[in-house]
Amino acid sequence: MGQTKTSPDNDFPANETLKAGYILDFNEEFSQSTIDTSKWIPYYLPQWSYREKSRPNYELINGQLILQIKENQAPWCTEFNGEVKCSSLQTGMFAGEVGTAIGQHRFNPSCRVREVQKTARLYTPLYGYIEIRAKVEMSASNVAAFWMIGFEDSPEKSGEICIMEVKGQNVKSNQFVNGYGIHPFGDGNLKEEFFEDKVDFNPSVFNIYAARWQPNQVDFYINNKLIRTINQSPNYEMQLMLNIYEIPSELKETGLYPKKFIIDYVRGYSFKVEKQ
Repeated sequence: MGQTKTSPDNDFPANETLKAGYILDFNEEFSQSTIDTSKWIPYYLPQWSYREKSRPNYELINGQLILQIKENQAPWCTEFNGEVKCSSLQTGMFAGEVGTAIGQHRFNPSCRVREVQKTARLYTPLYGYIEIRAKVEMSASNVAAFWMIGFEDSPEKSGEICIMEVKGQNVKSNQFVNGYGIHPFGDGNLKEEFFEDKVDFNPSVFNIYAARWQPNQVDFYINNKLIRTINQSPNYEMQLMLNIYEIPSELKETGLYPKKFIIDYVRGYSFKVEKQ
């Protein structure tokens, strides 16, 4: 059986790595001293900016990844995203030539490729069970998210499955609002189904967020409990996106820097096919 990590009483315990009915394809427990670039591309959508500007701030301590926003951190892409700051990892990369509008997650119609990027498919599954164990230490202007986007080697393959999105302004001591669901973007076969539900957990301790992605539906879970089924599904390869943002606002900033999104592990499973 897989190993269960020990944790403080208030943390939801880690799941075992073995999962009945599934094959473990991607298992990241952040045991190295630096980001494992065989699993992660350590930039945020660098085609719309530059690798140097979109590089994350992070620490790896005791088998945990701590994505950070630092007080003096520069915005990642002032040209197209203003003063937004971001520290992020992703598991795929596709973009067109410099000056074109071809590239993943074109969040602004004005976006144009600013730097050549090498195509990469480090982990781009088609269906499966995706899980993260994580917690946040951040303020009102921060957002932490774990999501999947289409690899988008053609424009219609651009849908999103958001597994968790925590906005600091919606966090209380033992309650927060979790954002999750599907955004269609350029996929005409999908419709917008995104939800923000109040959750009676403390987001500053470890919780488990997951999605079971099948051809005709996506099931969403928190701490191994099914919270919603959405009866539609992207039908193309997707990649993982893992990030923390700081978004300028009129909300009073609280807490000390750095702001933190702390990840214990990320796992991806495919469905086990039973022999006939």
